[in-house]
Amino acid sequence: MLKSRHHFIVYPFFQHYTRYLLKTRYHTVSIENHFADNGNAVLLIGNHVGWWDGFWAMYLNLKVLKRKFHFMMLEEQLMRYRFFNYTGAFSVDKGSRSVVESIRYASDLLNDSKNMLLMYPQGRLHSMYEHHFQFEKGIERMLKNRERKVQVVFSANLVDCFTEPKPSLSIYTENYEGAFTVEALEHAYNDFYARCLEKQFAKAENKDKT
Repeated sequence: MLKSRHHFIVYPFFQHYTRYLLKTRYHTVSIENHFADNGNAVLLIGNHVGWWDGFWAMYLNLKVLKRKFHFMMLEEQLMRYRFFNYTGAFSVDKGSRSVVESIRYASDLLNDSKNMLLMYPQGRLHSMYEHHFQFEKGIERMLKNRERKVQVVFSANLVDCFTEPKPSLSIYTENYEGAFTVEALEHAYNDFYARCLEKQFAKAENKDKT
C-alpha cells in the first residue's frame, strides 16, 4: 500500500487551491457546525458524491477541524493520480489481502490527536439527495483496533443554486457519540443525513419566499 505523505510544497498548495476553488465557484459556503473539539484525532464520515468531495472536506478541516488531513483512496486511482498522495491520501486495494494493512494504517493514524481521517464507509458514489446509505464493515474493524480515543464527526455536503447563477454549498456537521459498530454508525448517519435534507429543503422554501 501507499502511505500518506504531506509534501512541503504540494500540501500547502492543495490547501490554498481549495480556498480559491470554493471562493470562486460558489455563491456562498456555509458551515452548519455542531463540532465540539475534545482534543482527539477526528474521523470524518461524509457523503460520497463525486469530484468535489475532497475539497469540501479540506475546507471543513481548514475552517473547523484544524488537523493534519488524511484520506483513503482506491489504489488504482491513487496510482493514476499520484498528486493526491502528497496531500494526505493513502491507498486501499479492496480485492487483496493488503486491505488489512490499510485498515491497520488508518487505525494508527487515529492514535495521533493531530490527525483527521476522511472516510466514506458507503464505499461508492451516491446522489447527494439519496436517503439511505449502507456502510461497509471496514470502519468497525478500524475503530476497534485503535489505542487512543477518537472523535467521530458526521458531515453532509449539499449543493443548490436557489436564486443565484452560482450554486451555494451547505456543509452540515454533527458529533457522533454512539457505539462503534457498523450497524450503529450506519443508523446514526442515516438519521443525521435525513435531518440535513430537511434543513436544506427548508432553505429552499425560504429562498422561494424572498
